[in-house]
Amino acid sequence: MAVVKSEIAEKSHRRRWVWVVGALLVVLLAMAMKPMISHFGGSNKPCHCGKDAHKYSGMVEDCCCDYVTVDHLNEEVLHPILQELVTTPFFRYFKAKLWCDCPFWLDDGMCHLRDCSVCECPENEFPETFKKPFNHVLSSEDLICQEGKPQAAVDRTLDTKAFKGWVEVDNPWTNDDETDNAEMTYVNLQLNPERYTGYTGPSARRIWDAIYTENCPKYPSGEFCQEKKILYKLISGLHSSISVHIAADYLLNEATSTWGQNLTLLYDRVIKYPDRVGNLYFTFLFVLRAATKAADYLEQAEYDTGNPDDDLKTQSLMRQLLYNPKLQAACPIPFDEAKLWKGENGPELKQQIQKQFRNISALMDCVGCEKCRLWGKLQVHGLGTALKILFSIDGQDLLGQSLQLQRNEVIALMNLLNRLSESLKVVHEMGTSAEMTIKGQISAPAAQSCPLQRIWASIVGTKEGQSSAPTSQGCPLQRMWASIVGSR
Repeated sequence: MAVVKSEIAEKSHRRRWVWVVGALLVVLLAMAMKPMISHFGGSNKPCHCGKDAHKYSGMVEDCCCDYVTVDHLNEEVLHPILQELVTTPFFRYFKAKLWCDCPFWLDDGMCHLRDCSVCECPENEFPETFKKPFNHVLSSEDLICQEGKPQAAVDRTLDTKAFKGWVEVDNPWTNDDETDNAEMTYVNLQLNPERYTGYTGPSARRIWDAIYTENCPKYPSGEFCQEKKILYKLISGLHSSISVHIAADYLLNEATSTWGQNLTLLYDRVIKYPDRVGNLYFTFLFVLRAATKAADYLEQAEYDTGNPDDDLKTQSLMRQLLYNPKLQAACPIPFDEAKLWKGENGPELKQQIQKQFRNISALMDCVGCEKCRLWGKLQVHGLGTALKILFSIDGQDLLGQSLQLQRNEVIALMNLLNRLSESLKVVHEMGTSAEMTIKGQISAPAAQSCPLQRIWASIVGTKEGQSSAPTSQGCPLQRMWASIVGSR
């Protein structure tokens, strides 16, 4: 009889514990589900992702616009226009020297992916107007086409307008000889997207080391002038943009040729460093300012490819971009270049920085990956064009001079602006996800097989590595439940 009473008491005690623990689990489960219920149930409280949507706030350093405004303008106005603009026949093709010897060291860079190379296209693909010479005869046999369409110039003079016709003259900010058409190759940028190519290792690192240590050092805060600081920020912003594109279009599985987003790489290369994100925004606004400053010239330019419909569309898109009322109202002067070169050493400093940037341009010939070299040349050429528009022609101020641009410079400028715009969009949309991917890895392999432990971890914020590894020892809530209900 005593044994029976003992068993009844033990069962009653166990039932009470079952109810207690069950109630506790209900409460814990409700707490874990609360954020999701609030998010999907239309709660008036701001959701977590909403707070992080504009993680970067305030004015972009050294610029005249704030982060929130830039993100809004880019999403609503600039990015859609630029994405359509760079697909037009005029902006689709870029002229570059792809086979130059490195002037600084013996090139030993190797790529192990076919995506590193630039493929050829038939000559009859590119517009006939691009084969016309500027001021000298150039036979069609001299126009080597590598997966793209040649661009000579449309030489028309419009004396009463800002645009005086495309010219063929070297940019003092860049290294390539643009007048040497015999060595230039025309490339279809749409067939050669900027993405992961497998170009890594000492060769790739040496390029960036040479850029930063020899030509664009990051001086200690407060110990360098504004102009040198800007050069560093431009290169850092371009570097960040390139890293974003690699992470956004990454070869996840070479065996199956699976491409996708690499959020870990995005975080490790860019998101983890607020200054790199800030420099990306700065570079975007700097290039945008160059485009808007040259608005009259670019709006009047002739985007002739031999197809009137395409050419009218290109000119219309340029007008929409350069004279957009939302842009003019929210961010009329993205960057104020007038504050630079004001000291007595201004002209000497400008020549010094111009020389440093030319060296950076020359370093692009040392890139061992052909496709990386293509995009490196294009984007550095675009930056050089922005510097030319904002600061000088042949080292002199633009005041009293008429702006003259090569067609290739305009192509590089707008494609660079598009790449920067796309990088901003990726950072704005994927930055928080990348950060949560890294910081949200809170459960060890054992916890993944322990549903009760996952609930507990989601509530108390257990970090990765804090829970015990063995499944039998890593689920304290499950062990407690088993001891109560008698599970084995």
